[in-house]
Amino acid sequence: MAEPRRPEMEPLDEISRLLATQIRLSLPNQAQAILELRRAGFGPTRIAQLLGTSPATAKVTVARSKKKGTSGE
Repeated sequence: MAEPRRPEMEPLDEISRLLATQIRLSLPNQAQAILELRRAGFGPTRIAQLLGTSPATAKVTVARSKKKGTSGE
């Protein structure tokens, strides 16, 4: 069975996704990837798009990190 065709991505979006994938693979867990992207200035919605998760997951991760004092912000 052939893989369904995906719509073409804009070049900058494609680069952003590739870099986010690299960040995710270089860190031990999703939470650290979320925090790293947050430190880079991305918001929860964009982080979710880049990592394939939900904005709520990104928001909760950042909030928990701030509560623990480990957000780096």
